[in-house]
Amino acid sequence: MASRRISVRLLGILLFLCGSLWTSRSPGDGVLAMGDIQAPYMDILQPYTDGHGSRHSHRHVRDCQPSMHGNRTHESFRASNYSGLPVAESRLIVYNLPNRVVTGHFTVVHDPLRTLSVLEPGQPGGCSNSCMSTVEETSRNAGCLYAQNAGFFNTRTGQCLGNVVSDGRMVRDSGGVQNAQFGIRRDGTLVFGYLSQEEVLEQSNPFVQLVSGVMWLLRNGEVYINSSLKAECAEMQESGSLDYFTNVISARSALGHDAEGRVILFQVDGQTGERGMSLWEMADFLKQNGVINAINMDGGGSSTFVSNGTLANYPTDKCKADQRWRCARPVSTILCVHSRHCQPSDCGGRGQCVDGLCRCREGWRGAGCDSTVCRLPSCGSRQVCTARGCVCDAGWRGKNCSQECLPGFYGNGCNQTCSCMNGGSCHHIHGGCSCAPGFSGTTCEEDGRLKAKEREEETRYLTETTWLTLTIILSILLTLSLLALATRLCRQSPASRTRANYAYLPLTASEGEVPNGGGPEKCDLDCPNSLELM
Repeated sequence: MASRRISVRLLGILLFLCGSLWTSRSPGDGVLAMGDIQAPYMDILQPYTDGHGSRHSHRHVRDCQPSMHGNRTHESFRASNYSGLPVAESRLIVYNLPNRVVTGHFTVVHDPLRTLSVLEPGQPGGCSNSCMSTVEETSRNAGCLYAQNAGFFNTRTGQCLGNVVSDGRMVRDSGGVQNAQFGIRRDGTLVFGYLSQEEVLEQSNPFVQLVSGVMWLLRNGEVYINSSLKAECAEMQESGSLDYFTNVISARSALGHDAEGRVILFQVDGQTGERGMSLWEMADFLKQNGVINAINMDGGGSSTFVSNGTLANYPTDKCKADQRWRCARPVSTILCVHSRHCQPSDCGGRGQCVDGLCRCREGWRGAGCDSTVCRLPSCGSRQVCTARGCVCDAGWRGKNCSQECLPGFYGNGCNQTCSCMNGGSCHHIHGGCSCAPGFSGTTCEEDGRLKAKEREEETRYLTETTWLTLTIILSILLTLSLLALATRLCRQSPASRTRANYAYLPLTASEGEVPNGGGPEKCDLDCPNSLELM
C-alpha cells in the first residue's frame, strides 16, 4: 500500500509538472499562451518570432506553389471604378458555426482606387515614429467612413512590419520578405500574393497602396492555405507557430475582391482560443460570399472595425469605459474607406471637392475648375472659351476660327509643323499625311516609282544572269563531249584503224562446189579456201 501511495504521489507530481510546463510554454514561437499573460493582453496573434515573414528568395515561393500557377506568385485584377453613391456599403453579419455563433462586419468598396487608403498609425510619419494609435483614433483623424486594422506591428515597439505604401508614398520597404501582400497600382489594378522587391519598387506602374498580411487565403476562388503554409515560411512550420496561427479560433481581419473588382473588407469579432474563426473557416466564408482573392490581415485583439470614427465591434461592448484603450489594441496601419479624392484636391482654388467631384464657382468649369464658362457671343462653333477668352480648336485659325491652318502647319494654334515629305500634305487638325501619287509611308518617305524601277532592274539583272549561266553550262558540256571523243580516238591502234577501212566477206559456194574444201575432187593441202583481198 505504501509503495502504491508513493507511486500515486509521484504520478501526481509528474502531472503537476507537465501541467505547469504546458501552461507556461507558448503554443508556438512568438505566440503567447493563455496562462502566460494577464488580461487584457492575452489576445495577441504573432505568427513569426523574428521580424515578419520568410527570408527565403522569391524563387523559393515559386517552387513551393502548385505547378498549375507556373512562375506567377501573385494575381492581378482590374478594380471597379463605379462612380455613383454610396462609395461603400457595410453590414453586420451573424454566422453560425458548430457550437458557436460568429459576428463581424462585411464591407464592399465600390471604387477602391479613389476611396481606399492604407494609412499609418495616428498620422503620416506614424510608422517611422513607431506611433501607438488605435484604429478609432487614426480613422477619426483621417475622416474615414469605414476603417479596420491592416498590417502587423511589433507589439513591444509599435514598429510597422512588412511593406507599406500609403497614398503613393513608400513608407516601409520590407526588403523582399515574403508575406501575402495586397496592393493597388496607379492604373487601378488590384494585386494579391507574393511580391519580389523589384515588383514592389517597380515605377512604370507603381503601387499607390500596399500592405503586408500573413497567409494567402483564396486564390482564383479556391482555398490556398495549404500552399501558403509552404510558400510563406517552410522552416517556421517546424515550431508549430504558423500552424497554430492558422487553426486557432480568434478575432480576424481579411481583405479581398469579388468578380466585379470591388474590394471586400471582412472583420470577425472574437478572442483567441475562445471565440471567432480559424483561417480555414474564414476562407470558406469568403468563398461562399463570392470573394475571388483574399489575404489575412492582423487579428486577435487588434481586430477592430470603426464606422464614422466610432468603434462598431467587440471590444466596445466587452470593456469598461475606463479600460477601452486597453481592449482596443494599438495597431500600425489601417485600411480607410473615405470620400472620393478630387484632382487637384483643392479644385484649383476655384471650387470645392464634394464626394470626389469639383463643384466649381460661378464662371468656372471643368474637372479641375480650370476653364471659364463661355459667355462671349463671338466664340464660334470651332472655339472653346477659356480664362484667356475665345481659343480656336486644334486645326483652325482666324477671327471666328473658320479657316484651316496654313499648308504645312496643324494642331493647337496652328503652330505645329508638318513632317510630310515628297510633296505630301498634312491634315490641319491631327497632322496625318496625304501622299502625292507614287509615294507612301507615314510621312510619305517611300517613293513608289523608285521601288518599281528597282524591281525592274532586279528582274533584268536576273534574266541576264540566267542566260549567262545557261551559256556557260552548255559550253562546258560541249567541251567535255569533244574531249571524250578525242580521248577515244587517241586510244585506238593503227592496225585497228586500217582494218576499220575494209570488210571481210565469207566465201560463197560456186556452182558445182561445196564450200570450205568440199567438191567432186578433194583439194590438196595447198588448196586455198578463201580469197584475201589486197
